[in-house]
Amino acid sequence: MSYEEENYIMVQALENGVTIIGLTRGFNTKFHHTEKLDQGEVLIAQFTEHTSAIKIRGKAKVFTKLGIAESE
Repeated sequence: MSYEEENYIMVQALENGVTIIGLTRGFNTKFHHTEKLDQGEVLIAQFTEHTSAIKIRGKAKVFTKLGIAESE
């Protein structure tokens, strides 16, 4: 399965100032991208050959193929 087919998530901010941080793959994990969302804003993100993890700070709903989770 390629990255383009199934590896998307959607993050909906439930408060102002939610931060989404993309983390790299490889021996040394590093931050490579940061976004700030205000309440009601939505970000659609994709896991790729460069992005292995996404960290979310703040209150948000996270929609994935596995279901919906809420961060606090």
